[in-house]
Amino acid sequence: MQLSESARAVFAVLAAAGTATRPQLAAGAGLSKPTVSSAVAELEAAELAACSGTVSGATGRSAAVYGLGPAAGAVLAVDLGPAVTRVRGCALDGALLAEGTGSRPEAADVVRQVLKELPTGAPLRAVVVAVGDVVTQDPEGAGARPATAKAGPAFDAMAVALPPGVPVHLENNVNCAALAELHEGAARGRHSFGYLRIGVGIGLGIVIGGQVLRGANGAAGEVARLPYPWDEGREPRREALEAHIGVRSLLHRVEQAWQDADDPYPENAERLFALAEEGHTAARAVVARHAADVGRLAAAVAAVLDPGLIVLGGATGTDPQLVPGVQAELDRLSWPTEVVSSTVGETGTVAGASRLAVAHGIQTVTGGTSVKH
Repeated sequence: MQLSESARAVFAVLAAAGTATRPQLAAGAGLSKPTVSSAVAELEAAELAACSGTVSGATGRSAAVYGLGPAAGAVLAVDLGPAVTRVRGCALDGALLAEGTGSRPEAADVVRQVLKELPTGAPLRAVVVAVGDVVTQDPEGAGARPATAKAGPAFDAMAVALPPGVPVHLENNVNCAALAELHEGAARGRHSFGYLRIGVGIGLGIVIGGQVLRGANGAAGEVARLPYPWDEGREPRREALEAHIGVRSLLHRVEQAWQDADDPYPENAERLFALAEEGHTAARAVVARHAADVGRLAAAVAAVLDPGLIVLGGATGTDPQLVPGVQAELDRLSWPTEVVSSTVGETGTVAGASRLAVAHGIQTVTGGTSVKH
């Protein structure tokens, strides 16, 4: 689709705003009113924009209000999580059109179901898939496959459900969650911060100047690769830090702490944190040690990035009981850095992926006109 430069600029503004009058479009695109009128007519002819009503101004005059047209299309966001797959279909103004959830093996079926629920005839403009892996970006900004075998098979099984010819972009799941925290979560209003996910594994989303830092290899924030332990008698092993802080080791420490206890030990992290909140002595001790471990990792992050804010997320990281211990250890070891719990929760990754998908979808329509995401 060939659009004029002014029509592309107006479409990008309209998609970001959702609805707008011509004066608002002119102000947003930095164009004259006659140029915007011509651009709007071009977009209406292509069914990329449509009049959705009128609004009365202060002088009593009515102004036409425009929104996206039926040809603007939709985008798809897929959070290919380790256990749960979440899928959202959105319009190019970010409005939620359909969503679905299923197990990881059901990913392809969930994608197909959400695609069926999108408006009939709406072209699919872009797909973003969030994977728990490093993603190497090609020159066009799209990753063909996860960088390692960790997420590759699951991605391949899901990809068969995607329509052919639609641009598919891969992104790291922690980076997606960091975007959600930036725009609608605990980091709103902050331009630089670290999103530290602690769960089965560990990961760091780095936001600097409002943009996610990806690194030369797409591996910025892969804190699982930090050398650990640093000890004269032991050699660091690859991803040993993740093994130490991850939930499996946490539950192993729980079992050890309960050896002399009369009551059965908690078999999952949720029960552990519930007991700690109730004041259980052994549970509180394990949680305190976990907080100190996470605090040391946070101190390493602060020493390198000095982000000013670290948001804790993930299956165990998001529990607010960790914040005081993490804050205390970080204060002891590094620069002043605020520590808070995630507020986007388990849907943060698909929310961030949706935002990226919308940005890519708008660029598909406009031929590269940049939009904020």
